[in-house]
Amino acid sequence: MNAIILLAFAIICEVFGSTMLKKSEGFKKFLPSIGVVIGMGLAFYFLSLAIRTLPIGTVYAIWAGAGTALTTLVGVVVFKDHFNLKKGIGLAFIICGVIALKISTGQAH
Repeated sequence: MNAIILLAFAIICEVFGSTMLKKSEGFKKFLPSIGVVIGMGLAFYFLSLAIRTLPIGTVYAIWAGAGTALTTLVGVVVFKDHFNLKKGIGLAFIICGVIALKISTGQAH
């Protein structure tokens, strides 16, 4: 499977796990707590597959940056977290950084 697709799965699973972490209320709710374990477990599994063919620094930066941006958006949409200009600028910097790292690898993935 394409390493970029594996990385995308890792990001989606990490965002799911983080969302379930919020829903678990400090691991007090059973099903969301199971969601944390499954989401994070799958995230690290897919991440480990992606770093077999892509540079680890780039993969981790994309995973962390995209995961942060998507988790922030989930917080705003699902949990009604406050969104302001500073948060928007921060997310823009993360996205620009991820793009720069991807370009710097020189790979056509």
